[in-house]
Amino acid sequence: MSRTAHQDLHSEQGARRGEHPGRSRNPVIKVADLAWLEFEKPDLDRAEVFARDFGFHVAARTERELWLRGTFAGPPCMVIRRGRTSRFIGPAFRAAERADLDRVARATGTDVRDADVPGGGRAVHLLDPSGFPVRVVHCAGQLPELPGQQPLLLNFGTDHRRVNATQRPPREPSRIQRLGHVVLETRVFARALDWYLDTLGMIVSDFLFLDGQRGRGPTMAFIRCDQGSLAVDHHTLAMHLGPANGYVHSAYQVTDLDSIAAGGEYLKERGYKRSWGIGRHIQGSQLFDYWRDPDHFMLEHFADGDLFSCDLEPGWAPMSTSGLAQWGPPATRDFLGASPSPQRVRDVVQALRGDNEMDPARLLGLLKAANS
Repeated sequence: MSRTAHQDLHSEQGARRGEHPGRSRNPVIKVADLAWLEFEKPDLDRAEVFARDFGFHVAARTERELWLRGTFAGPPCMVIRRGRTSRFIGPAFRAAERADLDRVARATGTDVRDADVPGGGRAVHLLDPSGFPVRVVHCAGQLPELPGQQPLLLNFGTDHRRVNATQRPPREPSRIQRLGHVVLETRVFARALDWYLDTLGMIVSDFLFLDGQRGRGPTMAFIRCDQGSLAVDHHTLAMHLGPANGYVHSAYQVTDLDSIAAGGEYLKERGYKRSWGIGRHIQGSQLFDYWRDPDHFMLEHFADGDLFSCDLEPGWAPMSTSGLAQWGPPATRDFLGASPSPQRVRDVVQALRGDNEMDPARLLGLLKAANS
């Protein structure tokens, strides 16, 4: 068997002849990272209370906007603007260079505008095939680094680094270091995937496909930024086919497993709802813990994720619930979005009637994956 860049590393399967290569031959630009996520909520005070409990710091606050950040230097992680309803607006990606904004603006017929971000900057406003507003930004300055949680000193077998000292992680919020990734559901998965690869120069780390339907192409992709030989997060964006176009969850890096666990106890004591965790994923390998905020948005604490350079080819694996984690409790119905609701029923009906990639076979395949 010929060795490939994914073999023995992150997937037992690689691409077959003629399958999606997982990258564009000539992308317009190559974004450097996810900058921040944009939301609207009617109650900024309640949003700020949860944000501090989850582990964010407030970068800026006005009557209309709440900017949240982690301890690492860089742009904010999230902006929440006051709105009539709670909703996800879209992601902002960080351009590698200021000239990339001009390049993507010319290619898409848009303009470069001022970015309303603390410290200032410039942005190009785009719309992806799913209908999500996507911004490509170049910030004028970076927020300075803040004091962070230090990883605990651990003893391993005969490697004794902690002697005459106890281990007592404080019961306090996990201190968010940075934004890691966002996961989106889309009815037009193939079109959306190609848009992010062709326009923003992102590349696929792993594809998932439905059992018995691999020939129809993948139905989920874990997508990273392409920074050449510099290793980056296994995924900055993940997308999967589904009956709606919407936000699934976003993930924020913390120091280590104790930070995840102690921060989770802190959230539990304050009455917040854990969606799923604690466990370790397969694709990406992250230690994870998922929570719901008061507006029912799902957010993840994670640590110890995989880092890939541009050399690794996409892995291919079947989509299944059992394939979500190496260890941990079974995935919950809340995490899977499997609890029936009137809105979910409407989404399914509209998807099956609309001009998109959902059809009865795909729907049955997704239902089977959720129960496998």
